[in-house]
Amino acid sequence: MKEIDIRNVSDFFIGQTEDNTGTTGCTVILSKEGAVAGVDVRGGAPGTRETDLMRSENMVQKVHGLFLAGGSAYGLSAGSGVMQWLEEHHIGFETGPVKVPIVPGAILYDIDPSRPAVRPDAAMGYEAARIAWENPPFSNGRYGAGTGATVGKLFGRENSMKGGIGSYAFQSGKVKVGAVIAVNCFGDVVDPGTGRIVAGLHKNGEFLRTETHLMNNVSTAPVTDSFQGNTTIGVLLTNASLHKSEANKLASISHNGLARTIRPSHTYVDGDTLFTMHGDEVACDVNGLGAMAAFAVEKAVIRAFEH
Repeated sequence: MKEIDIRNVSDFFIGQTEDNTGTTGCTVILSKEGAVAGVDVRGGAPGTRETDLMRSENMVQKVHGLFLAGGSAYGLSAGSGVMQWLEEHHIGFETGPVKVPIVPGAILYDIDPSRPAVRPDAAMGYEAARIAWENPPFSNGRYGAGTGATVGKLFGRENSMKGGIGSYAFQSGKVKVGAVIAVNCFGDVVDPGTGRIVAGLHKNGEFLRTETHLMNNVSTAPVTDSFQGNTTIGVLLTNASLHKSEANKLASISHNGLARTIRPSHTYVDGDTLFTMHGDEVACDVNGLGAMAAFAVEKAVIRAFEH
């Protein structure tokens, strides 16, 4: 196995833009010819667009773009900007009178209490799509959908730490896999290789271990649906050829990477959502591909903090 540039996984184009006055942003992945795609939603508080269309039994087989954005449900409007850019470039699902771009997406909650009106909108989605077509190097950290991300929010923002967005890609034989993950979780981020907490709930310079605190105080803690500001979202990219049902299953398997690195993951107050996009170039064993997918997600989560 060898590490590769996320841009070399297949014919995908990734762009990011942000508004640092309100610490929010948008990340867009485009596919000119369309890509077979899947999705799996695990968190209890998701915000998504067009995920029903991606169910295995439904008609449309390919997506043309995908977005990850901040702004809570307001950020879903970024998808309209991505659609506009794709329509202007004659990319979409052929319906006769028009080509309709298929653009699923997911959002995380990063609304700045001091500037709550600043969120991703259609203009930001359009700009991220425009940048994606230029195929720039991917930036890990406080960029795109990870601009306003935070982690470890059991006791609120004052005891949390900054999150971000991370990417990782590698190749085994002819199979290439990469992940882009915006980390904005309720829990802590842990390096599974060392067990070290990378970021999370802290006080007076010490990590407090969210998972342990929750278990020790389960009968006395406040109701956790009162906590705001969570959700980890991302996309798994590969050049592997899969049917739509397999793409959805791979999205499910990819969540293993979140479970290894975020503790606790998939909580009632997270909207954890992972997509997959497939380049349809190489046949492979789906079990091996699943192992690669989970590993890529795991590494991308950690990369969000290596900047």
